[in-house]
Amino acid sequence: MKVVVVGSGGREHAICDTLVREGHEVIATPGNPGISRVATVTDLHPEELNADLFVVGPEAPLVDGLADRLRAENKITFGPGRDGSQLEGSKEFMKKLAAQAGVPTARFASFSDSAPALAYLESMTAPYVIKTDGLAAGKGVLVTRDMALARADVVAKLSGSSFGAAGHRVIIEEAMSGPEVSLMVLVDGKRALALQPATDHKRLYDGDGGPNTGGMGAYSPVGWFLDDQVSLAMDLIVNPVIARMIELGIDYRGILYAGLMVCESGPKLVEFNVRFGDPEAQVVVPALEGSLGELLYGAATGELPQGIARGSQAAAAVVMAAPGYPESPKTGGRIEGVDGFSDRSDLRIYHAGTRRAPTGELLVGGGRVLSVTGFGDSIDAAIKKAYLGLSSIHFEGAQFRSDIGASSTSA
Repeated sequence: MKVVVVGSGGREHAICDTLVREGHEVIATPGNPGISRVATVTDLHPEELNADLFVVGPEAPLVDGLADRLRAENKITFGPGRDGSQLEGSKEFMKKLAAQAGVPTARFASFSDSAPALAYLESMTAPYVIKTDGLAAGKGVLVTRDMALARADVVAKLSGSSFGAAGHRVIIEEAMSGPEVSLMVLVDGKRALALQPATDHKRLYDGDGGPNTGGMGAYSPVGWFLDDQVSLAMDLIVNPVIARMIELGIDYRGILYAGLMVCESGPKLVEFNVRFGDPEAQVVVPALEGSLGELLYGAATGELPQGIARGSQAAAAVVMAAPGYPESPKTGGRIEGVDGFSDRSDLRIYHAGTRRAPTGELLVGGGRVLSVTGFGDSIDAAIKKAYLGLSSIHFEGAQFRSDIGASSTSA
């Protein structure tokens, strides 16, 4: 099968690499230096290409309606249209649809003006949770017990000074308590197939300290979130939302990422995303039991089985980030030690923010630079492989956590 993959991050590298290993012909647009080692990369727009299947990786082109335009050209496409993509494009839309579907989630209110937002904030009890309404690359959330900091964040977001247009509306919601888990689900417009759950690490520093990031690492499977809890989350959260979308005439075909918090009363929804999580994709996709290509094609064509798609082995990913990330990443540093892993089945290096210099050197090109993913018969074995691979890679000021997977067996 010939597949076009849209995107340039670690998520897309994992998808491309897995599809190529299955024997598919893959073209990536625009791709990245890592993807170019396994697939064809092009600067052509996806609408200029032809293939048996189009896979749209990032959220921004989905929210912009790329999947709609591709389907209008009779191109089989994995990825929701503009209507369904509002689940990630607008947190207000997501929260309201979840409420309509009866999904358990945090109490919330949305605001576009500072005065009522600050008044509502004063009525809440700490910790305070403030989110941008629009896309913010996974970094538009503040959780704090400091009222002064919370007030300043509301003002900064609504003024546009912190997240531009994405912050012109904010969501203020009650804090929930419990461990978090990522449940990614394939949807074919009618049915849903759960993938093996994963857990990511959002904070920059060990022990979940420091600022929120797009994700500093992940592991799968999750020893404390087993099949019965997956089934419960599907019944309480995922399936009701799919049913509500059908009622609204939304033909959702793609990934529905449910970020969940497991509270004392059961799983509750934190957020929906409309694409594979990153770095969760780097541990779930390559370890998938069965054919990724067949599953993506089945979701795009409305022919998806139900149940749980299991992983064939455990996986752990450690993200190497640029110095200064997430506030002001410093790019341009030379990366050494990446080559030499392509033939290994127990260790893979996925490029997220890299670029090639005119001289051919591999350079730091973004905030999250590489995702080093290890595989094994257990989480411990996978973690050891990932850190072994990471020890061979170097660039100046590299940031990474040393505790990825530390909570893999207990909530």
